[in-house]
Amino acid sequence: IFAEALICRMCGWKVEFISGGCEGYGGDELRDIVKGVYEITGQKQWLNVGILNRRQLEELKPYTEGVCGTVECINPALRKRICPSKPIEPIEQMFDVCDELKLKKAVTIIIGLGESIEDFELLKKFIAKHNVDKLTFYALKPQKGTVFTRGPGKSYYLEWVRKTRQEFPELKIIVGSWLDRLDELSGLLKAGADAITKFPAIRKFNSEYARQIEEQARLAGRMFEGTLTKMPEADLDGVEEKIAEKAREYLEAMSRGV
Repeated sequence: IFAEALICRMCGWKVEFISGGCEGYGGDELRDIVKGVYEITGQKQWLNVGILNRRQLEELKPYTEGVCGTVECINPALRKRICPSKPIEPIEQMFDVCDELKLKKAVTIIIGLGESIEDFELLKKFIAKHNVDKLTFYALKPQKGTVFTRGPGKSYYLEWVRKTRQEFPELKIIVGSWLDRLDELSGLLKAGADAITKFPAIRKFNSEYARQIEEQARLAGRMFEGTLTKMPEADLDGVEEKIAEKAREYLEAMSRGV
């Protein structure tokens, strides 16, 4: 994790959030990870690690900008059927504590689970109710052997981004796309997205996909921060050897391109 944070700093990539699944870390381990990434990047982090209680939030606050709630699906009936293990009430309760502690709030939404564009009104109310600061949209990735055999249409996905931007001019909007959908990125950026996510940046560094992403940003009239195609200067002076060794492995793989 720390080696990846180093690579992010070298390449000028922003860390969207620290994630590891609900209750994936113990208390001390999570604190040490968040603190370490904060110290490496020089930026307070967003957390997407499930529901955190007041004690945990207070302990993590010095290294944390905000907390993400995995809403995923805003339609309550659909949500109850798809992800019953993620009730929305605990997320809202966590957000209330975030307000008291003056921590920012983010949500993740997957488009293509069976919702309709009419459900945008539910999302609009949720964002307004909780004064959400950041929203990440993902396009559903089809999964063999499940009912989710196709992702959302590109124009439909774009419509969610466009409507969200129109309603919330100050909201930070991030969009996730997959390798076979990268040609939609310029449209999503023009529709109001601020950044992209879900790209395996180390594994696909300087690949045709990486070059396509930078080109999509150019087509949208955006200045691409950092680089997915030019090797960074590796400054590992003073870095703990175990972390530096892993960072060198990543840099070696990146230098070969794809």
